[in-house]
Amino acid sequence: MKIEQIYTGCLAEAAYYIESNGEAAIIDPLREVSTYLKKAEKAGAKIKYIFETHFHADFVSGHVDLAEKSGAEIIYGPTAKTEFKSHIAKDGEQFKIGALTITALHTPGHTLESTTYLLTDENGKDYCIFSGDTLFIGDVGRPDLAQKGQLTMEDLAGMLYDSLNEKIKPLADDVIVYPAHGAGSACGKSMSKETFDTLGHQKEVNYALKAQTKEQFITEVTDGILPPPQYFAKNAAINKGGIESIDEVYEKGLIALTPQEFEHLANQTGAVMLDTRDPQVFAKGFIPNSINIGLNGQFAPWVGALITDLKQPILLITDEGKEQETITRLTRVGYDSSIGYLNGGFQRWTDAGNEIDTIESISAEDFEKASNENDIIAIDVRKPGEYESEHLDFTLSRPLDFINDWTSEIDPKSTYYIHCAGGYRSMIAASILKSRGAEHVIDVAGGYAAIKNTGLKTTDFACPSKAMKV
Repeated sequence: MKIEQIYTGCLAEAAYYIESNGEAAIIDPLREVSTYLKKAEKAGAKIKYIFETHFHADFVSGHVDLAEKSGAEIIYGPTAKTEFKSHIAKDGEQFKIGALTITALHTPGHTLESTTYLLTDENGKDYCIFSGDTLFIGDVGRPDLAQKGQLTMEDLAGMLYDSLNEKIKPLADDVIVYPAHGAGSACGKSMSKETFDTLGHQKEVNYALKAQTKEQFITEVTDGILPPPQYFAKNAAINKGGIESIDEVYEKGLIALTPQEFEHLANQTGAVMLDTRDPQVFAKGFIPNSINIGLNGQFAPWVGALITDLKQPILLITDEGKEQETITRLTRVGYDSSIGYLNGGFQRWTDAGNEIDTIESISAEDFEKASNENDIIAIDVRKPGEYESEHLDFTLSRPLDFINDWTSEIDPKSTYYIHCAGGYRSMIAASILKSRGAEHVIDVAGGYAAIKNTGLKTTDFACPSKAMKV
């Protein structure tokens, strides 16, 4: 028996490869399927099944592409309706993979079709569960994504409580929990950085499994849920209907462009010019009106949160050799409209003598000096929970997640100092503000982590967000 967790940190997503006696199964595959095909080929195994725990909202699955390339059957849980060939499992239905048995346990709550897959080993012992977004390490799936008609978030939370108590908690304490996500995913609110655990330990430490009543569970699970990123509903719809092969997306996007061709396409198509270099490198010089979302952070989720149109044409500025990786990570959240990249990267642009722009980036010490000497406007773009936990007493809370809602408050002539936790998100925000006409944006390098080491006064309890001064 072989079980391999394939964890993708930038998405905080876990897919799984299962193998026994020359047969294999994949659980919750990502869009690029070559990894799974190569693993099976190397092992001399045939992929028999592709199990989907639910219709994912935070990424586009590779189930259809993988089924076409491997001949495997796609399995969803009860109530799922797909626009492609699939097998809709009954609650309790069993599937054989070599000497192993997979049992579908219908566990609605996160979504109506959510299903947990119980793996029983060759000796007939319950070994692990692949819990999807039903049960995380330290948390459970948010119950607000599948509201329909009169079905409320509280209704779904009640279903989730029943699923956990009737299907999962009765399993043995030594059963391993393999979830679909870890810390950093927007599919839950307080996930652990650990990516698997025993069910027994989760019963001891997971607040959702310790709830004494359904009412307590509903209150705790629904408290403090932020609105989902705008791309979630769009990705869920894609996963129900299927999408073009990633090979076709590469063909359209991996087109090397000269600076002149790049500029012409930008003007003709209205494409977003997406610069994926390191934030501090970007600050020193970039193509005017381009935006920075660094490839080395949570790149795909931030693209999904901030670029509202999945069909928006995108032109890429990347470090050399990172073009295909960038397109791959865009496709994971449904952005298939890359139309080319700047051949030779930003250096080629400057070598051609083209105009560039910059963003001033200052140290936390210089930020302290500026705030002591002047009445400045400082924006904290961290999430509300981060801000409420601890912040500077004079900063304005304007989360990057909702920048498309608050940029209308910005005065193009004013100067704004922007910080996040460590510098990644603040440069995204600064680049977007610049592209939308703000003339004076200053990034605080190192973010709040660096600011805390200065003498600036912090507040470590929740307080109302201040109104923007323009």
